[in-house]
Amino acid sequence: MENLKDKVAYITGGSKGIGLGVARALLNAGMRVAISGRHSEALTHAKETLGSDQLLTLVSNVDRFKDEQQAVDKILGQWGQLDVVLANAGVGHFAPVDEMSVEHWTQMMNTNLNGVFHTLKASVAALKESKGYYMTLASLAGTNFFPTGAGYNATKFGVVGFTQAAMLDLRKYDIKVSTIMPGSVATHFNNNEPSQKDAWKIQPEDIGELVVDLLKMHPRTLPSKVEVRPSRPDKK
Repeated sequence: MENLKDKVAYITGGSKGIGLGVARALLNAGMRVAISGRHSEALTHAKETLGSDQLLTLVSNVDRFKDEQQAVDKILGQWGQLDVVLANAGVGHFAPVDEMSVEHWTQMMNTNLNGVFHTLKASVAALKESKGYYMTLASLAGTNFFPTGAGYNATKFGVVGFTQAAMLDLRKYDIKVSTIMPGSVATHFNNNEPSQKDAWKIQPEDIGELVVDLLKMHPRTLPSKVEVRPSRPDKK
């Protein structure tokens, strides 16, 4: 997609953090962008923050396929096409496996893993028509396991595997599929409050720049799995 102007993107979990950073980058590149989230108040704040008339906000819970189907239908009704999808919505709960609650485990599976499937399932027909691009937001936790990460690791390993297999299934339709695997990012994830202490981390706008670069890659080339990490980890 060498020319991004007026292309249409859909970003789940787009009201803050990485999703918001990517939305800003795509709007700056001339795209029309839809973002979704579970809470209308957060979406309203995001719309005010981005301040663009090329932005559509949608309440959707990726846990529910019906929500994602309705979101995609609204995007197609608004703009008549869908060129780029970023399945970004995610949650994290961290505890030793023997202390992990069933509720937290289930929420991560439903959002982080089922959610990326629901988003793709809802949008794949439109992406076939546009010969579009589907991306997932995974994590370095999708290849690196750590104590207290059993549930989160399970979902992110799953996202990486799902995305790579989907890439093989969909490239015959000229749909590109990539997974982005960041390390530490300065977001509100896991109840963090971004501040100067996070200056060493990847910033949401950095992921936005990366997404734009992927979209502008020559059609013959596909970076199917992209690991990205801070250049200089925090000194502890």
